Amino acid sequence: MNNSKYHGVVVPMVTPVTQDGRLDTEAVKRIIGFFAQNGVSPLLMGTTGEGNSVSQADGLLFVETAVKAREEWKAANGPCPMLIYAGLTGNCFSEQLHQAEAYTKAGADIIVATLPTYYALTEEQMYNYYKTLADSITGPLMLYNILATTHMSIPVDVIRQLADHPNIVGLKDSERDLERMAACIDIAKGRNDFAYFCGWAAQSAHSLELGGNGIVPSTGNYVPEMFSQLYEAAVRGDMAEANRLQDETNEIAKIYQKDRTLGQSLTALKVMMQTKGLCEPWMLMPLTRLSADEEQAIVAKITE
Repeated sequence: MNNSKYHGVVVPMVTPVTQDGRLDTEAVKRIIGFFAQNGVSPLLMGTTGEGNSVSQADGLLFVETAVKAREEWKAANGPCPMLIYAGLTGNCFSEQLHQAEAYTKAGADIIVATLPTYYALTEEQMYNYYKTLADSITGPLMLYNILATTHMSIPVDVIRQLADHPNIVGLKDSERDLERMAACIDIAKGRNDFAYFCGWAAQSAHSLELGGNGIVPSTGNYVPEMFSQLYEAAVRGDMAEANRLQDETNEIAKIYQKDRTLGQSLTALKVMMQTKGLCEPWMLMPLTRLSADEEQAIVAKITE
């Protein structure tokens, strides 16, 4: 691993909302406190956080609430290594610039941006998009590659070029490709200005063993302590323990992911979080809650 300030466990936080679709700020505070207690950082408005469905006003409120909750936790409990990662999505570049600056001004530590998704982009267009974004915003930028939702993959060669940009500090890669993972980790090795984060939760331990800097597991919304333990085990070279925790968290992930679409799995994850008093399983349109029977089955599964 390198010495980048960006490392560790970053949980792609769910976006807690009320039944009428408003941001549930009290739930945000509870979840941020839960994360701080367990030594992980949040990625707000990523894929798990329904980022494309969050309004600009609620996005800013989300960042403001999370930053305030972190500071309140620190005041009550002492130092906290939590960084606030703010997701950036959408297809209008000028609006993205406005949001990125608003998030940074509100206290976000880093902007994490996916590709615009309406048009299929050439390699040159992908490069120019990220370069222009990095040139234009105040805060540091992390690339976010997720083929499953953008239907495009940022080529490794493009990532290698972008890694030399002074304001691009890392990559979160959620593509399920082991060869690509190794190649991207190699880009980050030996440098302290560019970090690799694995967004393929089932390969968290393996990515750290290869030299990755951090992991971004959605199941961390429910069991952040297990991923903290997994990360620490991998850092100290105890891969037997890291792989044990990997297997256990993979089984937990199946409870909300198995036989469900990505959108259905997100509300199922909120059902699991509800059992810990963290949030309610309401969703932003176009996603919806599961049936009462399905929700009860999930609760029964985790309490059996």
